[in-house]
Amino acid sequence: MGEVTVTSTSSAAPPTPGSPGGPGASGASGASTAPSLPAIPSQGGRGPVPGVPQPPRRTAFAEGVDQLRAAATTEPGRLRIIGALLAVLVVAFGAVTAWQMTDRSSAADDVLHNSQPLSSAAADIYSSLADANTAASSGFLAGGDETATSRDRYQRDIRNAADKLSAAATNSAPGSESATTIARLNKLLSEYTGYIERARANNRLGFPVGGSYLRLANDTMQTQMLPQAEKLYAKENQRLRSDYADATSYPWAAIGLGVAVLGALVWAQRRNYRRTNRVLNHGLVAATATATVVLLWLVAGQSFARSGLNDSYAHGIRSLNVLHDARIASLKARGNENLTLVARGAETVKLADGDVVDTYDNNFRTEMKALGKGLTEAERLADDQPGKAPVATAVGGMEEWEKRHKKARDEYESGDFQQALARVIGDKADKPTGECFDSVDTALKTAIGHEQTEFAQAAANGRDAMTGLPMGAAGLAVLGAAGAVLGIGRRLSEYR
Repeated sequence: MGEVTVTSTSSAAPPTPGSPGGPGASGASGASTAPSLPAIPSQGGRGPVPGVPQPPRRTAFAEGVDQLRAAATTEPGRLRIIGALLAVLVVAFGAVTAWQMTDRSSAADDVLHNSQPLSSAAADIYSSLADANTAASSGFLAGGDETATSRDRYQRDIRNAADKLSAAATNSAPGSESATTIARLNKLLSEYTGYIERARANNRLGFPVGGSYLRLANDTMQTQMLPQAEKLYAKENQRLRSDYADATSYPWAAIGLGVAVLGALVWAQRRNYRRTNRVLNHGLVAATATATVVLLWLVAGQSFARSGLNDSYAHGIRSLNVLHDARIASLKARGNENLTLVARGAETVKLADGDVVDTYDNNFRTEMKALGKGLTEAERLADDQPGKAPVATAVGGMEEWEKRHKKARDEYESGDFQQALARVIGDKADKPTGECFDSVDTALKTAIGHEQTEFAQAAANGRDAMTGLPMGAAGLAVLGAAGAVLGIGRRLSEYR
């Protein structure tokens, strides 16, 4: 047979020394060479490969956004998102409405039961102090013939002022400006009553120093106590105006959110109609109806409340302020009229034209002008006959008072002091000015009582217009949210 030659076509490199099968390999000559083992591949899930950079770990928010984005690519996912947003909007509308209307209802209640009564109490403090000063001067003029009526009136006014100050202190925040003013008034009140008792004791004994003590008491009242009382009155009126502003402001946040909710619900129903050709979705219609009811209730309730509260301010508070000021002017005028006879020209003042006049008589004329202006304004503000009648009576009393005062002043300037005194504090047969003052004071008290009633009725009507609105809005919002969810759920059921 012929010889066969085998030629290797392998491209493998020749074995190197020391490698298996190569020269120098260990083992017996002619022994079989052991095969090489394949490399072990890296196993997944057993940690990062060394030296290979890993991507940063994603946050839960980013993963949630990705899931939301993925859900928005399908109609069921979009419906779920729309349903959730509608429910959140409706609930938020109800919550904001309940919150804002609760605040306004609370402010309206404060107007009726807190700030206005405190404002009225501050005015009573001022009036009581001024009336006590008037009664003290009248009693001093009577000397040993001071009547029990005059003495009782003074004591009643002092007690009333002390009681009102105590009530005001209870309702004032510790350390506030009002609390400081009340503490100051309490201190001055004890000083004033001390001066009055010294004046009364010396007057009964016939000592002229009694008149000095009375003028000192009057100076304490006019320059310190009444300005402090007026400051307290202004502070309480400021708080009253603040409560009015809080109660009558429109809840724009709730109204704006309500309009947005209705717009979203209308858009959702229009979208549903364009995709299904169905005119109505019962759940979405129910949600729209509840949102509409809440919005209309909100606007109407606040409008009626605002109207009632504004009416209580225009026909109650404004009239009360004018009447209180008029009464204070009449009390101060009466006190100055009495002190004119007590001082007997001991105190004078120089006018702008150079004339020198009696201080107390000049003050009397000033207060009578203020009284006249106040009564004119009160007549203008009075809107019914029960309100107009007492003001008209006060005007008549003021005019008669001025006539009688002129006669008393003529008697005084002619040197007939006793006749002048009789025309001021005398008996009824003497036709004293005291009768006119009492007539004016009684008429003003009647007018104040009427306007107080008018205020209370109008303010109560305004507050009652908001009754039930916060809770009702919250309850309807929950129903509306449930309707929106059910309406969207009905559409989702078509994909199952």
